[in-house]
Amino acid sequence: MSSINYSEKIPNNVNLSEDRTLQRALEQWQPNYLSWWQDMGPDGSQNFDVYLRTAVSVDPQGWAQFGHVKMPDYRWGIFLNPAEQDRKIHFGDHKGEAAWQDVPGEYRANLRRIIVTQGDTEPASVEQQRHLGLTAPSQYDLRNLFQVNVEEGRHLWAMVYLLHKYFGRDGREEGEALLERRSGQQDNPRILQAFNEQTPDWLSFFMFTYFTDRDGKFQLCALAESSFDPLARTTKFMLTEEAHHMFVGESGISRVIQRTCQVMNELKTDDAKKLREAGVIDLPTIQRYLNFHFSVTIDLFGADESSNAATFYSTGLKGRFEEGKRTDDHVLKGQTYRVLNVQNGQLVEKEVAMLNALNEVLRDDYIKDSVGGVERWNKVIEKAGIPFRLSVPHKAFHRNIGALAGVKVSPEGRVISEAEWKAKVDDWLPSAQDRAFVASLMGRVVDPGKFANWIAPPVMGINRQPVDFEYVRFN
Repeated sequence: MSSINYSEKIPNNVNLSEDRTLQRALEQWQPNYLSWWQDMGPDGSQNFDVYLRTAVSVDPQGWAQFGHVKMPDYRWGIFLNPAEQDRKIHFGDHKGEAAWQDVPGEYRANLRRIIVTQGDTEPASVEQQRHLGLTAPSQYDLRNLFQVNVEEGRHLWAMVYLLHKYFGRDGREEGEALLERRSGQQDNPRILQAFNEQTPDWLSFFMFTYFTDRDGKFQLCALAESSFDPLARTTKFMLTEEAHHMFVGESGISRVIQRTCQVMNELKTDDAKKLREAGVIDLPTIQRYLNFHFSVTIDLFGADESSNAATFYSTGLKGRFEEGKRTDDHVLKGQTYRVLNVQNGQLVEKEVAMLNALNEVLRDDYIKDSVGGVERWNKVIEKAGIPFRLSVPHKAFHRNIGALAGVKVSPEGRVISEAEWKAKVDDWLPSAQDRAFVASLMGRVVDPGKFANWIAPPVMGINRQPVDFEYVRFN
């Protein structure tokens, strides 16, 4: 089950050839996908030979094969983790029953919505990132961007397979619509707001892959618990690929910080103006970008109190992060959780039914995880002997969803007036000047082993190749 058949038109490990109707439907979808990739995939890159990793099986040992390939020829396909024998549902009202191999009629609409929303984020991030290749800081980074892009494309395939196989005509129509929406388009935007934001520069891209792809990790982990077994198996395999995306973000920001600290020490200054003149990104600007991407991402978890989240859990569609490691009853009736609210101009905690607070539970798990990487960035600054710390803003800062939407809160968590917010917002979030400065650094560096002035080279190359390896061949 784990090996993948690449002789097929659509590589897969789900015996696609045995289901002729499904195979035909997906073969009809494939050219539309390729035409979307042509129009909306990485700009001007169709003829490059890129050193990409392709899955050859779904077991951890053998899933990565590296070689130069043209991106439109990348072998996108449908790969599920092997089925677990006699898998049981382990949370919600159906706990202890056999996992579903088919979609129960009563949960059909909700499951479809979950799969479509997940599926929609994948092409959206490719669209958000399509122009970044034109300003890559190195060949190494360009290759990483392209790897992230082809894998997001594969994650779209993963969701479209589920829609086609289990949701009949509705599923096929949803599969078409996934290729019709466009990130940031006025009249047909992507479903979630964070995926309609622009990713205009590489600092934004690294922040996006660190913070927003990490949201992807938590959402996929929650879906990997699903009672609907094909969804659980699909998302488990997607998680293997997601890990690389977060690595790109975390190591990318580390290298930006490293280079900034190096120049700070050479020039013996922390003056932002002088550092910008030297062509590196000052640490307070990195902090403002962090504040923006973190706050936009934690909105993706949805409202702090949500009856949908309760329904998805109780009906077994979507679990918690690492559900199996938790020691409660996995049904959660009668349990409570604290969420934030504003009373008389103060942030206060209130107890609510845990089932209704599951978005908040997931958000809190995510925040814990995000802080880890920020601490590792601080280590780089510490090592350089610079007295500056990056920090994650308070979770009520700059929120646009749920009870905290529109409440003005400082990064430290103090409720403030509209006037104070306006006076200080440029200290907390990237200003138009910040964005213009970062954009001004974005030139294209593509000679092997060369790096833009604002970023340090990585410690090692990809797949044990040297840092100056020809990762992209421009034909």
